[in-house]
Amino acid sequence: MEATKLSLKNITLPSLGIGTWAWGDSLFWGYGSDYGETEVQNAFDAAIASGASFFDTAEVYGFGESERLLGRFLKQTPQPVQIATKYFPLPWRFGKQAVTDALTASLKRLEVEQIALYQVHMPFDFFMGQPTLMEALAEEVKRGRILTVGVSNYSAAQMQQAHDLLAQYDVPLAVNQVRYSLLTRKIEQNGILELARKLGITILAYSPLAQGLLTGKYTPDQQERVTGARKIDPKFSAQGLSKIEPLITHLKQLGEKYQKTTVQVALNWLIMQENVIPIPGAKNAQQAAENAGAMGWQLSAEDVRQLSLLSLN
Repeated sequence: MEATKLSLKNITLPSLGIGTWAWGDSLFWGYGSDYGETEVQNAFDAAIASGASFFDTAEVYGFGESERLLGRFLKQTPQPVQIATKYFPLPWRFGKQAVTDALTASLKRLEVEQIALYQVHMPFDFFMGQPTLMEALAEEVKRGRILTVGVSNYSAAQMQQAHDLLAQYDVPLAVNQVRYSLLTRKIEQNGILELARKLGITILAYSPLAQGLLTGKYTPDQQERVTGARKIDPKFSAQGLSKIEPLITHLKQLGEKYQKTTVQVALNWLIMQENVIPIPGAKNAQQAAENAGAMGWQLSAEDVRQLSLLSLN
């Protein structure tokens, strides 16, 4: 199993993780309707069995339910698992103690004493400010409750600032978790990807399948399959789906060439980018195993290039 070294710390992660926003979230994902705890526990077990033993959650996912579910699942497996969660900088959190308290609550829900990665969910300043926030995170590294520090949704300038503030305490900035996929490539143009590579920061790519657009499941004559909030997203309309049809067709052709699924090809394109770990979601065992099947093989350099060109059109 190939691994990606995470920043400067002695931590290795598999080249693909599992995002757990849908675990416990009934508002956006419909948890408790067509899937529930049994299905997501099966996804957890299948991911670990397939080598994807890294799970990304957040205190706001399902109002803490995602962390609680992971905590229960962790107690039932002997396998080593890496957990990342996130701190949300709410307006009334304005002192270092707020970070300490939020982390304490997350660790309690996860039923662990230490996590591999703790990330700032959004680059909001409000009343705390980045210097105080980064100092609080650095103190938690020294304390040993978190091993590495990350940010999420930070611009290049914000990422540089966080990196510099943490460096004052000899703590590296490990990751920036941002939206990145064949259909969402803004970080290649706005400086985030280039700076991350320069600073040795790993990109955690969330929504790596563009909320299902890259699965091949939705076509212009089958957009009625779309559920939830995606129904009002123009990208899922017949016109939007027609626009990406050439890319989906090429992904399917590459799937036949490599004997992989469309999903696995789309995720492998991300794995083949330097310092990028995709974290697709999985509601059940089948999805988790399929996602993990993006690891352990490589698209050719020419196929990566062709996909890159086609997805920009």
